[in-house]
Amino acid sequence: MEELAAGPRPAGALARVAAEDFGISQPATSRHLRVLREAGVVLSDVDGARRQYSLRPEAMEDITTWVEQVSAFWNQRLDALETEIARGNAARRKGNS
Repeated sequence: MEELAAGPRPAGALARVAAEDFGISQPATSRHLRVLREAGVVLSDVDGARRQYSLRPEAMEDITTWVEQVSAFWNQRLDALETEIARGNAARRKGNS
């Protein structure tokens, strides 16, 4: 995603980065790119035997909105859990006094 954020990239260049940085094989990278394309996150243009990928800005906005919503949901739940843990710890300390 970071590579694509800089602009369109050929599939081969993306596969090289994935292999060098993450140890991901070329076939696995191709599968990931296909999933991203089918999900509408990236666009692909075919020029002869070469396929070039680019990010869809609208999709990134949708993903950002979703992540913010999920984060807000879990932050509320985790804050409530933290409060309950603190109450339990305080009750145990009070009981041990």
